[in-house]
Amino acid sequence: MNTDKLNFVVPSKAKLTSFVLMGVGLISIILMFMMDKGNEAEHYHAGTRAWANVFTGAFFFTAIALGAAFFLGMQYAAEAGWATSIKRVIEAVTWYLPWGLSFLLLLFILGQLHVHHIYPWMAEGVATEGSANYDKVIAGKIGYFGISWWIRTILYMVAWVMFTWKLRKNSIDADAVGHEEAKGFHWKNVKLSAWFMVVFAVTSSTSAWDWIMSIDTHWFSTMMGWYIFSGMWVSAMITVTMLIVWLKKLGYLEFVTESTVHDMGKWMFAISFLWTYLYFSQFMLIWYADIPEEVIYYQTRWESYKALMWTVLMVNFAFPMVMLMSRDSKRNFFFLMFVGTIIFIGHYLDIIMVVMPGTVGHAWTGLSWMELGTFLFFLGLFIYVVLNNLSKRPLAVKNHPFMEESLHHSI
Repeated sequence: MNTDKLNFVVPSKAKLTSFVLMGVGLISIILMFMMDKGNEAEHYHAGTRAWANVFTGAFFFTAIALGAAFFLGMQYAAEAGWATSIKRVIEAVTWYLPWGLSFLLLLFILGQLHVHHIYPWMAEGVATEGSANYDKVIAGKIGYFGISWWIRTILYMVAWVMFTWKLRKNSIDADAVGHEEAKGFHWKNVKLSAWFMVVFAVTSSTSAWDWIMSIDTHWFSTMMGWYIFSGMWVSAMITVTMLIVWLKKLGYLEFVTESTVHDMGKWMFAISFLWTYLYFSQFMLIWYADIPEEVIYYQTRWESYKALMWTVLMVNFAFPMVMLMSRDSKRNFFFLMFVGTIIFIGHYLDIIMVVMPGTVGHAWTGLSWMELGTFLFFLGLFIYVVLNNLSKRPLAVKNHPFMEESLHHSI
């Protein structure tokens, strides 16, 4: 293994880019709040689109970090060796999680204080009969929300951060000891990851119900948890793959084989089909059953978001299917970067399509600089946090029992 470039130094150009993105994004967000006026005729509160955009950006990049944490835990639990050489990259992505969850927690608190109206069930008097905001359907579900919702939310955040922090700590501690002692830290992570997989299996779905599905409080879908999970997973795979390719172009990660990059491309390809299956299945079952309280979810999207619906489907299904089908395409770095960028944007649009109809509704006027500016701010923050975390430790793990296998991974 070439040890000359094991310590990553954040390029000044990358650091400047992250600051520029955050600066442009922050200005856009400020202007967005200033210009997002209300429309009482449409029952549209001032600032709703602005708050919905901030929530979309905060959730999307948090989901990427959580998806990376899941993938890291899965590698340990499965005792897979092929991805050992890219563990530091995956770990760096997971460390955006505390930042993203902090943004979401702030948004939830502001919602509870009635600063924004993303969640209808948070409205004052919504479960109180005789109140101007009384909603019979929401009142029947209020036992699931309220204080129990907050307890679940805090538990999600604490559990995810603690698991990822401990996995990272054990990994770093293993670098500081001998090879035999390091095995002990590895097996600790294997056991910890087995528990994390159980916790994640439950919380990834319930958090999607609580944070995403409850935006459309009258509506529910048993597939929503899996749908959100598949989107976060493929977005995390795209992010890790693009980061690996970028680092290799800078001369780092020479020890990561072409086959490892190829395998990451296969994950991008495969999970795109999982996402498509869930996207279509949820739509098809609701369309076929034609139950009014279920159909309303897609009726709003079909009437006011039709172009976005088709764009999301084509970009996230047809594009990767055609472009990543061949073996060579998954080994071509330029191709992976190009395709990954397009699909990455496609999944951000997917979250916009999930969030906006339940918040903005028919007042939606199409994609604009508001969505772009918010995306740029969170993208800049994400790049800054991930690259800084990546620079704090050597790019290769030491004393890992599967490292030799990963260094010679070939398919």
